[in-house]
Amino acid sequence: MFTGVYTALITPFTEDGSIDEAALRKIVEDQIDGGVDGLVPMGTTGESPTVTHEENLEVIRIVIEQSAGRVPVIAGTGSNSTSEAIDMTIKARDMGAAASLQVAPYYNKPSQEGFYRHFAAIGEATGLPVIIYNIPGRTGKNIEADTILRLAEHPQITGVKEASGDLAQVMDIIHRRPQGFSLLSGDDNVTLPLMSVGAEGVVSVASNIIPGEMKELATLAASANLAGARELHYRLMPLFKAMFLDTNPIPVKYAMHLKGHCSDRYRLPLCEPSDDVKQKIKKTLKDLKLI
Repeated sequence: MFTGVYTALITPFTEDGSIDEAALRKIVEDQIDGGVDGLVPMGTTGESPTVTHEENLEVIRIVIEQSAGRVPVIAGTGSNSTSEAIDMTIKARDMGAAASLQVAPYYNKPSQEGFYRHFAAIGEATGLPVIIYNIPGRTGKNIEADTILRLAEHPQITGVKEASGDLAQVMDIIHRRPQGFSLLSGDDNVTLPLMSVGAEGVVSVASNIIPGEMKELATLAASANLAGARELHYRLMPLFKAMFLDTNPIPVKYAMHLKGHCSDRYRLPLCEPSDDVKQKIKKTLKDLKLI
């Protein structure tokens, strides 16, 4: 079972727009030193829609190599093409990934049966544990609770990163899921609420910036120290909110730039935040004494 904090890693770029391997390796070290439970390269936060397949796999390879087995690496190898997802996942498996993160197929908006067959096919073809990523705000369609629970019975489908924003759906999955099936929050803002009703942790954007604090929040929530978890949650809320001032990963990447971890570079169609958003992010980091 996957539990705790898994950082949805940013992908740092050099000034010419290529992958900044040195910065990425340093970020991996900082994350492990911060106590996170695992790393998730090449999710949305890693700008997966605008890297090439070769770059996607290169980032995964670097993260696996640098982490050197100290924490599991959940490789973002999802696609709206099942055959493409299988091919990418096999390559990540052969590099040493512990699991794959598979986003709901986007744009083609399959039926619930199509969702089931897609994820099951990936698990069966690769033999690697699959964590489903449900984020209808980006993909255009929700994976319904019954479909997730049906998939949860599949031996290779081991968890779901839930970012539907539907608390009733999340609770339904938690209540009816089989033993060993993990539910991870896909939104830092609701990590504490979801863990209070039985979620195991979070795939976190904010932990790029504050790995230790996110680990502490998850630990407090898992130990049922709700008073302590609430206090930390509300202290961190301004940062969670700041990460939504623009499209993810623009705010988190700008914050990491301010902290000296990477350049302020993005792949089009993403671009730098407005001056107003920059000032708000900078103020939030200063108020939290993060810069």
